[in-house]
Amino acid sequence: MNDRIVLPELIDLRLARIRVLHWTWLAFFIAFFTWFNMAPLATTMLKNIDWLTNEHLKVLAICNVAMTIPARIVIGAIIDRFGPRITFSGLLITMSVPTLIFAFGDSWIVLLLSRLVLSSIGASFVIGIRIIAEWFPPKDVGKAEGFYAGWGNFGSAGAALILPWFALTAFGGENGWRYATALSGLFCLGYGILYFFVVRDTPPGKDFIGAKKTQPMEVSTWSDLVQLIVWSFPLVAALGVLAWRMNGLGFLSDNLLYFTYGLLAIVYIAHCGKTLQVNVPILRRGVPEEDRYRFTDVAALNTTYIANFGAELAVVSMLPAFFESTFSLSPTVAGLIASSFAFVNLFARPFGGWISDKMHSRKLIMLMYMFGIALGFLGMGFINSSWPLWIAVAITIGCSIFVQGAEGATFAIVPLIKKRMTGQVAGMAGAYGNVGAVLYTILYSFAWVTSERFFFIMAAGAFVSFVVCLIFLKEPKDAFAEDYALTAEDIKHVVTDRHPHVHFPHRGEE
Repeated sequence: MNDRIVLPELIDLRLARIRVLHWTWLAFFIAFFTWFNMAPLATTMLKNIDWLTNEHLKVLAICNVAMTIPARIVIGAIIDRFGPRITFSGLLITMSVPTLIFAFGDSWIVLLLSRLVLSSIGASFVIGIRIIAEWFPPKDVGKAEGFYAGWGNFGSAGAALILPWFALTAFGGENGWRYATALSGLFCLGYGILYFFVVRDTPPGKDFIGAKKTQPMEVSTWSDLVQLIVWSFPLVAALGVLAWRMNGLGFLSDNLLYFTYGLLAIVYIAHCGKTLQVNVPILRRGVPEEDRYRFTDVAALNTTYIANFGAELAVVSMLPAFFESTFSLSPTVAGLIASSFAFVNLFARPFGGWISDKMHSRKLIMLMYMFGIALGFLGMGFINSSWPLWIAVAITIGCSIFVQGAEGATFAIVPLIKKRMTGQVAGMAGAYGNVGAVLYTILYSFAWVTSERFFFIMAAGAFVSFVVCLIFLKEPKDAFAEDYALTAEDIKHVVTDRHPHVHFPHRGEE
């Protein structure tokens, strides 16, 4: 089987796996296009909604990420249970509803609740990780995952580039922003339906191996069980931090804040109880050696995504103002320079996955990238007005290459941890990226955290992840094999081909 990927093959639509790759990154692109449809229209909303204030927009920005963290965990479990095809279609179709409600909402509570629900679409990233892993072998999964994520993630930039034109030029008027926002919802609805019919979970003749139930992650040892419970806490705590921030902005009363804390505590306790209920019987029976995986590998990847994707989300929000104030630039020029951090994603993330495949040591590549991030942010921390602008821009782009390449390297490893649980592993690692964004953004909101200190904090975060990976991350078994090895336990989780009506010719697959 000729599965080696080179650049021309990425446009060879005769290959079914390449068609799946392109259909899937487009689904991810549309999801992120819709998720970030508010930011480029925020000033237009302010002008046309007389009661809307900057404080309202800050709260909506918080709501825009609030549910992404739990959604990635839940969606990860749903993928492994029902398959990525129906999950991606279902998410896009479902999220078109709050998008349309937000577009035509005429009260604060409608905008608030619809934005909160819509933030769940950020879980879309996790779905593609699983379906790409089904169609590409271990030796090629890095570059395929990198291409999927790098190009799909560009949907946020696509929204910033396209939606203002629709709002101000194509539609115009005081309701132009509403029609532009609604258009993204219609894209979601239409593509969600299309995706259901044009892809399938696995190649023809290959079974989907998933979970029997939608439940918490299974572990292999008692020590791993303790780690899973500990690592689940920050995912809930991050929501508490967001609630605390909304309280500070005056949009959540003290009573509601304490109620939220109590509700989150109940959710965490219930999650721990369910985790124990699922895993204690498994551990008492004993997990066969061949079917075990190390949760320390998952934990190490959690730290990498905090330090790369979490840092990326945080830094892109402050970079325009940093360049504007440091070098006395116009907002337009500063924004253009800062946008280079996002544009690098188109090639840096695929390259991170590609080099992880090529170098035949995924751990070494991960370590090199995390150390590079630490050096990159360290260098940015020393930028000041006496520097030539071109050197500052060069260091920023260099740092971005390491940040986004590390994201590709992270998800070149994720599908190799435990194949049938790829959705859950990806969901947890992805959620920790958002935890990192919340952590870094909250830190930056404190007066004592200058831009210089902020860059140093992110450099320290990357170095901590480097040390964690050095000590705890293990090179995945069969990381460059022609196919994923199945255990006896995997066979028990086989789900037969559930989509016989989807026509996939074998042309080009020999």
